[in-house]
Amino acid sequence: MSRGINKIILVGHAGTDPEVRYTQAGDQVTTLNVATGKKWKDKQGNEQEATEWHKCVLWSGLAKIAGQYVKKGQQVYLEGELKTDKWTDKTGQKRYSTIVRCHELVMLGGKP
Repeated sequence: MSRGINKIILVGHAGTDPEVRYTQAGDQVTTLNVATGKKWKDKQGNEQEATEWHKCVLWSGLAKIAGQYVKKGQQVYLEGELKTDKWTDKTGQKRYSTIVRCHELVMLGGKP
């Protein structure tokens, strides 16, 4: 029996320039906000549009590439897995944050 599959594939546009930081051990971590969207017509025939934002985190070599070459507006292909962190804030309320931990990055198209 399979344990399950946790895989996500995104094709979207970088909403901002990547944010680069380093761990205490010196590993590079790059965060990239990616927008995906869809369009459809409602029952009245009006065109509707929705945008979904994804917080993507890349590590080590991929982090370095993303930090150097990805720019705001650029179309990217990302593959990875969903990871949800849970914590309790100062007021005692439980908080959640879901990211895409990326294992693959392909820059699509030309310069933005």
